[in-house]
Amino acid sequence: MRTFLILTATLAVLTTTQAWTPASAYRRSVSSSAATSSSTALAMQSRQAFFQTAAAGVASALLLEQSAWADETAVKLPSGVSYVVKKQGNGPQAEVGELVAIRFAAYVNDGQNKLDDIFDTPEPYYTRVGSGGLVKGVEEVLPMMRLGDRWVLTIPGDMAFGKKGRPSSAGKPRIPGDAVITFDLEMVGLPGKEQELIELIGDD
Repeated sequence: MRTFLILTATLAVLTTTQAWTPASAYRRSVSSSAATSSSTALAMQSRQAFFQTAAAGVASALLLEQSAWADETAVKLPSGVSYVVKKQGNGPQAEVGELVAIRFAAYVNDGQNKLDDIFDTPEPYYTRVGSGGLVKGVEEVLPMMRLGDRWVLTIPGDMAFGKKGRPSSAGKPRIPGDAVITFDLEMVGLPGKEQELIELIGDD
């Protein structure tokens, strides 16, 4: 959805750019200096109109983007954790004790400060569901997800780093107590249930 809206804004700018060109601004050739001044004035007006129209197109696309995100329904769990489905997968679900591969990005303070981001790393992060290796809010949601799902979680402080937060360390920023964490989470691998791996390795 975000990509479509950005392309819409770009198309609006390109369409307007084609409408405003030096040829259209100086279509009428004149010989007198007075006529030249008139053409220059027209060109400046066309330039101003170009920027106004382009700005309006981009603004409209951004408003559409905000509306689209606002329309996405957040599901709130009894624990206080809520999630929005960003991409729906069609693979199997993970069960407690199974190994899963995930990619994620975590933010604090409404996305202003990035805590971690492994979407572009060579390898995903491997963890066993229910092992307690991740914050409680993520551990709660993992068994609900399917392979291929990408969810954006909003995790309250008591399901994240608690009242103590986390002190800063090398490469890791400080997390204040009771901080709400935004967790962009994607399940990218489920080695025990991926049919291609089962056929390759064999299932004894």
